[in-house]
Amino acid sequence: MSEPTPSNDTIRAAVAAQLPRLTEELIALARIPSIAAEGFPPEPLHEAHDRVVALLHDAGVPEVGDLPVEGTVAPVILARVPGPEGAPTVLIYGHYDVVPPGDLSLWRYPPFEPYEADGAVHGRGASDCKSNIVAIAAALRALDGRPPVGLTLVLEGHEEFGSPFDHYPPSNPDVFACDAMIIADMGSVRPGVPTLTVALRGSVDVAVEVRTLAGDKHSGQFGGAAPDARLALVHVLASLHDVNGDVVVEGLTRTPWTGATYTDDEFRDLAEVLPGQPLLGTGSIGERIWSGPAITVTSFDAPPSASPINAVASSARATLNLRVHPEQDAVEARAALVGHLERQRPFGIEVTVTPGEAGNGVAVPMGGPGVATALAALESAWGSEPVLMAAGGSVPIVMSLHEAVPRADLLLLGAEDGFSNIHAPNERVLLDEVERTAVAIAVFLRDFASGGGSPLLPSGA
Repeated sequence: MSEPTPSNDTIRAAVAAQLPRLTEELIALARIPSIAAEGFPPEPLHEAHDRVVALLHDAGVPEVGDLPVEGTVAPVILARVPGPEGAPTVLIYGHYDVVPPGDLSLWRYPPFEPYEADGAVHGRGASDCKSNIVAIAAALRALDGRPPVGLTLVLEGHEEFGSPFDHYPPSNPDVFACDAMIIADMGSVRPGVPTLTVALRGSVDVAVEVRTLAGDKHSGQFGGAAPDARLALVHVLASLHDVNGDVVVEGLTRTPWTGATYTDDEFRDLAEVLPGQPLLGTGSIGERIWSGPAITVTSFDAPPSASPINAVASSARATLNLRVHPEQDAVEARAALVGHLERQRPFGIEVTVTPGEAGNGVAVPMGGPGVATALAALESAWGSEPVLMAAGGSVPIVMSLHEAVPRADLLLLGAEDGFSNIHAPNERVLLDEVERTAVAIAVFLRDFASGGGSPLLPSGA
C-alpha cells in the first residue's frame, strides 16, 4: 500500500514546526569556521562534514558515505535515498565550506559567533551555503524521510576555492545519473520574491604584457623619449571600454535581459558604490551583469604608491578576467579578447598576450518537466509568481554536473537572497527564506515523482 501524498498545507505545516530546530541547526553549523582556503586548518572542515552527515541521518537518509576524490581535504558527502520502482531520480548539490571573514573590523559581530535577530541568522556561511543544507534536511523530514523519488545528495567542502571535485563528474557520470538536479546554492533576487536562476556567465583569464627596454631607466635622463611600458599598457587597457564603460571588444556576445533584475539604486546599495560615483555601462543592470560581457583588471604590476621610483618602466603586465555571455563559447570569447589586445599598438609598441583558463557558462533549457515543476513549487512555497534571474559569476561545479548529465533538468535555487551579503562582512540569511526553500524542495520532490508541474510563464519583474 502506497504512502499518502502530503498536501501543500501539510508540507508547509511540517516545515514550520521545525523552524526553531532549523534555527538551532543553522547556528550550530555556521559556528564552524569551515574554510578550505590554503593556510586554514582542516579540522573545522571535518567537523562541518560530520555535522552535515549527522543532519542527513537524522532526516532519514539511509545511505550516507564519502566520495573519494583526489586532492580533497574535506570529504565529498555522497548520500542516497532509494526511490520507488520506476520513479525518477533527483540530485541535490550544496557545499559546507565558507569563505574567510576578511577584515574583522568591518563586521558588526564576530563572524563565527552566529546569532538570531530580526528574523535572520547572522554569521559567515549562514547564507552561503549552510542555510540550504538545513533546508534540504527540513524538506526530507517534511516527507518523513521517504521522498517519492530516488534522491542523490552531493555536499562538498571545497566549492569556494577551486575544488578538485569540479573536474570529477564528467569522468564519472554514472555516479550522478539523475532526471533533474537542484543546485541549492542560489536564492531570491530580493527577499520574498521566489526566483529560479536560469543562466550563469562563463569566465576567461588573459594576461597582457609589454616589454620595451632592457631595464628600467632614470625618468630624468630618459623620460620623454624612452618607451614607457607601463604607460603603453594603460593605453591598451583603456581600449577595452568606450566612454560610457561598455565593453567594445568585437566578437563578444551581449543580449537584452528580460528576466528579473535590480534597480540602479538597489545595485548601488549592493555594490556599496560611493556617493556621486557613476555606474559603468548602459542598458539594464541585468544586461550589464548577466547577459553581457564584463572585463575586470584583476592585477597590474607596478611599484606601490607608497614607494614610487623615478624610472621609465621597462616592462609591465596585467591580468584580465572576462565574464562571458551564458550562451557564448568561452574559448571563442577568449579568442576575441586576445585578438583585440594583440591588435593594439600604443605608440607603435607591440604587446604580448597569454591566454589563460576558459570556462563556459550555462543557459538552462526551459522546456523540461523539472523546470515547470520547480516554478510551480516556488510559487507554492512563496505564494507569488516566480521570476527568472541570472548570476554574473561562474560556478564551475554547475557546468561540470551539467556536462556529466546533460539530459537532466538543471534547477538553481535556494535560501540566499541578493541582499544576504555573501562573501562580504555581516552576512545573514532570512529564516523565512530558509523555511520557504525547504517547502519548495519538498513540494518539488513530491510533484516531480508524478511527471512534473504545469508550465508557467514567470514574470520578468
